[in-house]
Amino acid sequence: MSDCIFCKIINDEIPSKKIYEDANFLAFHDAFPKANTHALIIPKKHIESLSSLEDTDTALMGELTLLLPKIAEMVGLDAGFKTIINTGKDGGQEVYHIHYHILGD
Repeated sequence: MSDCIFCKIINDEIPSKKIYEDANFLAFHDAFPKANTHALIIPKKHIESLSSLEDTDTALMGELTLLLPKIAEMVGLDAGFKTIINTGKDGGQEVYHIHYHILGD
């Protein structure tokens, strides 16, 4: 998606402070953190929101969910963390590329 900020980050058109990257996912520090530790994890496949998921996304989203505690550990949140997915305008979604927030202190 040409105007998606997260797609631009994936394509290195916009710099980010990367935590983790593989063929399917990218994790990076939030540019506007809401906690002492605030990471974002996104699939490289552009999916607009949680409401946009299709049956074909099951394996990808399962893999992403299993990656969350690994990313939390990488950023030092061994004792616990909060995960958030904002969905839609009324759900607080600001970037329309599905993403998990990992937050902790």
